[in-house]
Amino acid sequence: MASLASCADDVRSTLPRPVPVKMRTEGLSKHYGTALALHPIDLEVHSGELLTLLGPSGSGKTTLLQIICGLVEPTAGKLFIDAIDRTHALAHQRDIGVVFQNYALFPHLNVFENIAFPLQMRRVDGPSIRAKVMHALEMVGLETFSGRFPRELSGGQQQRVALARCLVYQPSLLLMDESLSALDRKLRESMQIEIKRIHRETGSTIIFVTHDQEEALALSDRVCLMNTGRIEQIGTPEDIYERPRTTFVADFIGISNKLRGRITPESRLATPDGAIPLPAGCAVRAGVTEATIIVRPEHVRIATEGGYLGGHVVERIYGGSETRLLVRLASGAVMTVRQPAGSPSREVGAIVSLHWLESDSRLLDS
Repeated sequence: MASLASCADDVRSTLPRPVPVKMRTEGLSKHYGTALALHPIDLEVHSGELLTLLGPSGSGKTTLLQIICGLVEPTAGKLFIDAIDRTHALAHQRDIGVVFQNYALFPHLNVFENIAFPLQMRRVDGPSIRAKVMHALEMVGLETFSGRFPRELSGGQQQRVALARCLVYQPSLLLMDESLSALDRKLRESMQIEIKRIHRETGSTIIFVTHDQEEALALSDRVCLMNTGRIEQIGTPEDIYERPRTTFVADFIGISNKLRGRITPESRLATPDGAIPLPAGCAVRAGVTEATIIVRPEHVRIATEGGYLGGHVVERIYGGSETRLLVRLASGAVMTVRQPAGSPSREVGAIVSLHWLESDSRLLDS
């Protein structure tokens, strides 16, 4: 199910121009026998941006990352880094740094030695190594931890060491593969802030792989959402969340209320629970008779009068800063409403009327 292209708010997101392209793929694909793991992909990553590859398991994001860093050979297509064809270059010839999910630190080396290792392999002189390592340690806030071993560090500290080890030799491109997934929620959120700070201070080009939607929205300049080996949508976090182009995007990113129905001559959507107005400024393509309206839970309000749909509260979930209400409509469909703290309380069983601004909804055709 795709977005109606004529909607007034359907703007293709772009970074300010001119911005140099750091990495580009042309028709990059991967077969494993008869299975197509990655359909032909055309993707540009701009210099200095943090692009997140997001998607469920099996969406192709890890396959794409492995092709970029040289661990997997593509079946077809080309890969360019700094306008140089690196499709068949060896991994060590691509000037790429990788932060793995398990950090891959050397257990017999201390923090200083772990970070210094890539510089030693590049035959950097001793004084320069010390200066660069101390600068990298300062960047990740571990100046006093240089003599400790990985076993003496927390998960978050090990992650910072792995990041510093990549940053210390200033690779052209930095890849991070599910690097925060092993951390608890609070530490993961703290590391997200650190990564954003380091990215801003260094101007590094980063490709970050995750299956966590909140992480992608929090970190990214742009999000590349993948599904079944294809790019489903690419854009800023705001574009992806507020202007999904398919029902898959709307479902995968956050929570969406989906109202399916038939478009009437009066420019309304006739649903089993009543007719509702189409989104503001959205013209329907010729021949489209059935569609779905998407409304995010935070845009739905409990109306005192004149609501679009009516139902009763079947569940109330308190979350501190917000309360979620699950409202069952006459047809049996359930809509989610997010109420900020301090809103009038609605208990289970309460009869309510639901309303939203037409500009806060999104129309997708079938």
